[in-house]
Amino acid sequence: MPRNLVLGNGNMLVALDKTHQIRDFYCPHVGQSNHALGHPFRMGVWVDSAFRWLDDDRWERTIQYKEQTLVSDIRLSHPDLDVELSATEAVDFHENLLLRRFDVRIPSGKQREVRLFFYHDFHINQNEVGDTAYYEPERRSVFHYKGKNWFMINGAVEADQSPFDAGESLYDGLVIGVHQWACGLKEIHNLQGTWRDAEDGVLSGNDVAHGSVDSTIGFTVHIPAEKTVRVWYWMAIAPTFEQVVAINRSVRRRGPEFYLERTAAFWKLWLGSHLPDLSNLPESVSQEYERSLLVIRTQIDNEGAILAANDSDISTAVRDTYSYMWPRDGALVANALTRAGYIDLPRAFYQFCQRVLTPQGYLLHKYNPDGSLASSWHPWRRDGEKALPIQEDETALVLWSLWQHFARFGDVYFIKPLYRALINPMADFLAEYRDPETGLPLPSYDLWEERYGVLGWTVGATWGGLDAGAKFAQAFGEFDRAKKYRQAADEIKQATDQYLWLEDEQRFARMINRTPDGEWEIDAVIDASLVGLWQYGMYAPDDPKIIATMQAIKDRLWVKTEVGGVARYENDNYHQVSQSIDDVPGNPWFITTLWLAEWLAVTAKSTQALGKSLELLEWVAGRALSSGILAEQVHPYTNDPLSVSPLTWSHAAFVATVQTWLSAHQRMEMHH
Repeated sequence: MPRNLVLGNGNMLVALDKTHQIRDFYCPHVGQSNHALGHPFRMGVWVDSAFRWLDDDRWERTIQYKEQTLVSDIRLSHPDLDVELSATEAVDFHENLLLRRFDVRIPSGKQREVRLFFYHDFHINQNEVGDTAYYEPERRSVFHYKGKNWFMINGAVEADQSPFDAGESLYDGLVIGVHQWACGLKEIHNLQGTWRDAEDGVLSGNDVAHGSVDSTIGFTVHIPAEKTVRVWYWMAIAPTFEQVVAINRSVRRRGPEFYLERTAAFWKLWLGSHLPDLSNLPESVSQEYERSLLVIRTQIDNEGAILAANDSDISTAVRDTYSYMWPRDGALVANALTRAGYIDLPRAFYQFCQRVLTPQGYLLHKYNPDGSLASSWHPWRRDGEKALPIQEDETALVLWSLWQHFARFGDVYFIKPLYRALINPMADFLAEYRDPETGLPLPSYDLWEERYGVLGWTVGATWGGLDAGAKFAQAFGEFDRAKKYRQAADEIKQATDQYLWLEDEQRFARMINRTPDGEWEIDAVIDASLVGLWQYGMYAPDDPKIIATMQAIKDRLWVKTEVGGVARYENDNYHQVSQSIDDVPGNPWFITTLWLAEWLAVTAKSTQALGKSLELLEWVAGRALSSGILAEQVHPYTNDPLSVSPLTWSHAAFVATVQTWLSAHQRMEMHH
């Protein structure tokens, strides 16, 4: 199930599904640890003895964000309940604080009693062992804790709705405290959890539970005819009881509205300070550009890790997730942010890469947000011998994107310590990790993580990394070093022409591999990743060989259904839903479709040609969720999102392609 809404601040990330229930809850790092593990934090509504959880199919939902913010704008209504809810929610931009404001009204105009219930299915530190949940009467709130993870859950209603003494009012006439609570056990002894206790509208009031625990809280309000009543909910997160209570105290003193308003203002400032002129783009594209930047920000940890995706539903396949920093994804996301004018987030990413770089100068498969090595399926042994379990493009693209960053911002004092610690070791590795006979990079794993060999994408990325290394060495006055990197890059390009170009097919091969007897195995499958041959500078995008290869991608990988879009490669079986390979070579991916859009933009010689690129940008924007979130891929017949959502790379590719389109449009205007 996709995550239709993500709220975060770089330390904390909350992800909600299409029914608007919390499913993933990360802190103190984005992507680590997930204290929900995909278990739904249910919300339910009771109206005059009728009860429905939000995952009931009859709810009508509108799930969006407020414009240019990471603040939600939600509409919920249910025909069986005679109730409408408007929700506004955010993770505070500074404190680890989730705020949820619900405005409740009765569309029939009758007077009603309404009870809102919130269920918490914590698996603190990603397991349910040894958790505690308890109600604390002084603050009239529920706590969950384990180790250095404290969660304080509280809320408020207007004074005339509170069962408590109105003399203890919060800011602006609100009274603090949950009205009902139950702490209990779940997932053991056939116990489903305290959420079942809520369905009659009355919670047991059990005060404490330990082990595999959960909790439910409730608020009761009386809705007068033609009136709207507001209910507040918040959750503070900190390492200690004292710290979490201090956050709650600040909410009490300033009022929850203060935190919502300041967070909305912050994100408008963060976004607006870097927005280009988008007036020549359709509204759907300009809005998706803005949304993509904001979604990207939620997926970046404040210590530099750029996470691929944080949708734990993918874990059902092999019990692993996308909540890791792949250097490739991170480099391309960082480059998109650089192109959009952001300097600080990419800087933190490159510093992260410097911290995790191996002494030999390469980056491994993927990393956890805290910098530790993540899980991997790449073996250290092939054909009976030791082999590096790497995707070489992950090292190369960090170096390539770092040069793009320096070329844009010229931040010499930032680059200076990285020159010896990151740039030289990576460039040395790329120059040396090559076949001495052909000059090509040695085999490694491909960007799709499915095959091993000498890939067109990786060859292009390695050339781009060496080109960057040479430019850095030249800039720092190390001309012999620059010559070494440039010569290695030249040899790679010559070998690419010799070994990867398929004269008969008039296009490049996806992959080649040398057999034990010295012959070459050619993988001629058409793969969209061949764009790497021009995206990183080895070939001009209008080189005849590139034009022919891109035309083959366009002809053979376009999905020939009403959905359209570009597949990764012929007969892609990842989440495959169709065996009609001629019509559906694979599911359409956003990044591959955007690669075609980018190529059409950089090679456009006319406004009409540039319009074809814009059509693909509109195609992507039109297949985003209502919130603007982009998945990894979509169903080739229904447009439904497939795999993880949001995929950070999808949003980064959109940002980068819009930047390319804007540059092409400016070029056209100057030419005319």
